[in-house]
Amino acid sequence: MRFGVDEAGKGPVLGSMFAAAVLADPDLLPEDVGDSKNIPRQRRDEMATEIRDIADRVAVAEIPVWEIDDEETDMNTLTVEAHARALSKILQAVDDDTELSGYVDAGDTNAVRFGQRLRDRLDGAVDLRAEHEADVTHRIVGAASVIAKVARDTHVSALSAKYGDVGSGYPSDPTTRAFLQAHVETYDELPDCARASWQTSKDALAAAAQASLDAFE
Repeated sequence: MRFGVDEAGKGPVLGSMFAAAVLADPDLLPEDVGDSKNIPRQRRDEMATEIRDIADRVAVAEIPVWEIDDEETDMNTLTVEAHARALSKILQAVDDDTELSGYVDAGDTNAVRFGQRLRDRLDGAVDLRAEHEADVTHRIVGAASVIAKVARDTHVSALSAKYGDVGSGYPSDPTTRAFLQAHVETYDELPDCARASWQTSKDALAAAAQASLDAFE
């Protein structure tokens, strides 16, 4: 068995980031497992169920908006933290004498540094290697990528059920930007699901403030 860890939702302006850890025999995973961004949503949902049926352990960790907006941290640190929370759940669920090794998708420009920072947050010595694009080169990390992405998809669907269509939550999504702008114009504040520290959120607030000033001229 090997473990793999990956995250989804690092870059959106709306909602939480999720990390997933999967412990499984890579040879038993679906043949088309890989980078979740390249897998259609319907297939991702099906694959997530298949992975859970096959895997010995699956764990998901959430980093909510309030943590992301904390001025005392940054996204690289939070990505390490997300990986650590998910992987710790796996490690705590197996026998102490079980020898595990695995790969994680490096959420830092320096993969070696990311791996070391992750080890530092885990209890005991863990045989892991951090690599860029590990979800492409290692099937077990691809499985974690799928689980994390499905968790993020489910989260965004819940946001849309609460607020109306919020789009994908990414700054490049016109639907997401329109939702933010409309919410700020209506309520004079960001929605609770918005990452206030993101420039897209700041731009929405600034645009609304300017519109108010223009209305009085």
